[in-house]
Order: sequence, then C-alpha cells, then structure tokens
Amino acid sequence: MKKWLIPIILIVLAVILGGWYVRTNNMLVDMKGQATKQWANVESSYQRRNDLIGNLVKTVQGAADFERGTLKDVIEARAKATSTTIDAENITAEQLAQFQQAQTGLSSALSRLLVTVERYPELKANQNFLELQSQLEGTENRINVERNRFNELAGEYNIKIKQIPTNLVASIANFDPVPLFKSDAGAEDAPEVEFDFD
Repeated sequence: MKKWLIPIILIVLAVILGGWYVRTNNMLVDMKGQATKQWANVESSYQRRNDLIGNLVKTVQGAADFERGTLKDVIEARAKATSTTIDAENITAEQLAQFQQAQTGLSSALSRLLVTVERYPELKANQNFLELQSQLEGTENRINVERNRFNELAGEYNIKIKQIPTNLVASIANFDPVPLFKSDAGAEDAPEVEFDFD
C-alpha cells in the first residue's frame, strides 16, 4: 500500500465521522427544540386557564353572599400556579413536579368553587359565568392535548439520546433527558361515588 494513501483514508474517515457527528448533533438540537417549543404551548394553555379563572373569580365576586373562603382559596392557588415557572431549556423533574403540584392545587380549588356555585342559582343563570365555565372546560381539554404532545416529543427525544450510536454524541454534547408529565398520585384509582337516597 502506498504511504500517501494512508493519510487520504484517515482524512476521508475524519470527514465521514465529522459529518455524522454534525448531523446527529443537529438532529438532537432539533428534537429538543421541538419539545421546548411544545412546552411553550403547554404554558400558553395554562396561562389561558389562569386568565379565564381571573375573569371567573370577578364574576363570582359579584354574588354578594358568595362564600369568601372558597373564593380566597382559588385566588391563592391561582397566584401560586402563576408564580411557579420552568426554564424551558432546562426542565428538571423537580421543577416539573413543583409546576404540576401548583397546577393540581389550582384545579382542586377551582373544582371546589364550581361545586359551591351549584348553591347559587343567580350565578348558574349568569350568562358570563356560563360562558367562562364552558371556556374553562375547553381549555382543560386543550391543556391535556398540549401536555400529551409535549410528552410525545420529549419521549421521542429521550429515546433518541439513549440509542446507539446517537448516545455517543448525546453524552459528548451534554444532551440530558427531558422529564415527562406524570399523572398525579392516586389518579389511577377510580373515585368512590356515594348516593344518598334518604
């Protein structure tokens, strides 16, 4: 074999490996970017819910004898939910758990508010309240869709960074897994329903 052929082979191999590294790195950047962009959609849906809840609270406050404790719980839970933020470029499992806990607290307070409203016929007949309630239901569905889409994109990215040989580039370039949304503790248990026929 000619001596001049060895450097050419090494250069060709270096170009091939370098090209593979760049393509793989760019693919991972794109996949993580898609998950990050989807996280923005999740936050946007939660923001819409927070805005609707603010309007709902104002509508309910108009009912002079409405239970102030229930309203206060919703206001406080909304404030906590809006103050819990996540850096989309650096999502950690702990941040996601805190975010989800704050959102669950708000959902719980909102559920109590909507149950309490049942005792106020003037609110149940208020067109603004009914429209806001309907928009909230639609927004809850949108939140679920956006969260599922985030989990899908983040899950695909998480799988890709563990596959051979992509995991070599992922470890060299510090591509970390993105945590996924998980159901709340106890969500797998069906709620008990009791009927009182007395």
